[in-house]
Amino acid sequence: MTETALAGASTDPAASRKANRPGRPAAKPHGQWKVDGTEPLNANETWKQEDNGLNVRERIETVYAQQGFESIDGTDLHGRFRWWGLYTQRKQGIDGGKTATLEPHELEDKYFMLRVRIDGGALTTEQLRVIGQISVDFARGSADLTDRQNIQLHWIRVEDVPEIWRRLESVGLSTTEACGDVPRVILGSPVAGIAKDEIIDPTPLIQELSERFIGDPELANLPRKFKTAITGHPSQDVVHEINDVALVGHVHPELGIGYDLWVGGALSTNPMLGKRLGAFVLPEQAADVWLGVTSIFRDYGYRRMRTKARLKFLLADWGVEKFRTVLEDEYLGYKLNDGPAAPKPATPGDHVGIHEQKDGKFYIGATPTAGRLSGAALVSLAELLESNGSYRLRTTPHQKLVVLDVPSENVETLVAELDKLGLSARPSVFRRGTIACTGIEYCKLAIVETKVTAATAIAELETRLADLVESGQLPQALSLHINGCPNSCARIQTADIGLKGMMLPTPDGEPSPGFQVHLGGGLASDNREEAGLGRTVRGLKVYVADLPDYVERVVRRYVADHIEGQTFAQWAHAADEEALQ
Repeated sequence: MTETALAGASTDPAASRKANRPGRPAAKPHGQWKVDGTEPLNANETWKQEDNGLNVRERIETVYAQQGFESIDGTDLHGRFRWWGLYTQRKQGIDGGKTATLEPHELEDKYFMLRVRIDGGALTTEQLRVIGQISVDFARGSADLTDRQNIQLHWIRVEDVPEIWRRLESVGLSTTEACGDVPRVILGSPVAGIAKDEIIDPTPLIQELSERFIGDPELANLPRKFKTAITGHPSQDVVHEINDVALVGHVHPELGIGYDLWVGGALSTNPMLGKRLGAFVLPEQAADVWLGVTSIFRDYGYRRMRTKARLKFLLADWGVEKFRTVLEDEYLGYKLNDGPAAPKPATPGDHVGIHEQKDGKFYIGATPTAGRLSGAALVSLAELLESNGSYRLRTTPHQKLVVLDVPSENVETLVAELDKLGLSARPSVFRRGTIACTGIEYCKLAIVETKVTAATAIAELETRLADLVESGQLPQALSLHINGCPNSCARIQTADIGLKGMMLPTPDGEPSPGFQVHLGGGLASDNREEAGLGRTVRGLKVYVADLPDYVERVVRRYVADHIEGQTFAQWAHAADEEALQ
């Protein structure tokens, strides 16, 4: 009990009983290091203090890779391995109805998902080739682009991890802190340094943060994961509203170019959009501001309950004014300038299509199917780009790839060849707007399959709604986000149509995989008037097999009912529940 609670406690027995009735527990500390001390308040915090997650690398290299999966300490396996981008993957053949009933060791296989950390999404073709060959040699050809700009591989054996690290690090890549209670990958604009309309290039800042702080033991025990997004592009292309800390480039009317500061965004089962602190960050202040916000999370973040151990909960309790005051007074030692919000984006932030760079060359944004590729395709892509004069590319927060530095004379040839690899620079509305999480194929938390479901839905909708495309009635942008569980890795609350995986009852009593539906969400990078979360309609759930039917039905209803100029999201929030069924 805190000192404040003790001071206010009553000595009256009746009052004491009343205070301790079920549903009204006595006040408990949140586990904030600067308030409650650093004594661990749960098992997770205990093992993090006993041995920093970064230290497990030596054991992986010298013990576990030599002696195999069975030699791995349980706390390392289910905890510290994440600090190096490793999670055990789901055992094949376990249906979604058992996800919540089986113990973790019953769900997991002896193979790992390995997450390659790609800060700012920046890759060379040499790095891409190395990732692709690792996939071919060690991951059964698996390769998924994530909406955090990482590449995930599957079927990894612990015996192969040291060699994988050696290959990655030989080309300047790593898996350091790709998972865990640490600063995760830094999202960055996929067109940083090359876009004609860029406000500020965040590449030097992203590189500085990565070099100074990733792998730093002082920041390797946060309450939970900590996500960063930085952009200098006017499309605000890094989904900044759903990151713990974000810097959005814009021009201050008096101070010139800098960043608007956002904090406290995150989705999962309790979604909250980030808040502007009203502070304008000069470029030379940006690294210190990032460190200050991260340190606030370390020192004041809630550690007692992991369900509350995200920065969004601290911000909700403190409010913007207190958060900014603590940042300035305790961590920066100076006041930040006030600043206005960045202007609303005028273009989508996924960068799909063909665009001229500021140097006269072109960048091409290409879309795979729901982020899925293969190791062989990555190797072929590296060779294709090099043969067309491009040696750089970027991953994006929308499960896309952006190829840089393409000479004008090679653009159409490259577009055609990309298409043969399953990467479309001129995708349909549905292929462009659909993203999907890993799903039940590999994820221990998942309830339904996602990648094949997404691919099937895209193909069906392209055929079924071809008449709306031909007549020009189909919205030019429509996002469909498919998630295998409630945790929202695919950002379901921020999609026009967001789908949360769950088991649904059937007439014969056997549960069947399906989705709860969220409608009308979106972020600035979706070219929305204002960021907002989707609405849920009571009882609106869809079986996986019926998904194309539902999407076709609701899109046709939108086309028939919306008023001129009304987006799908606006219509979905205004429509009667009957229209959304």
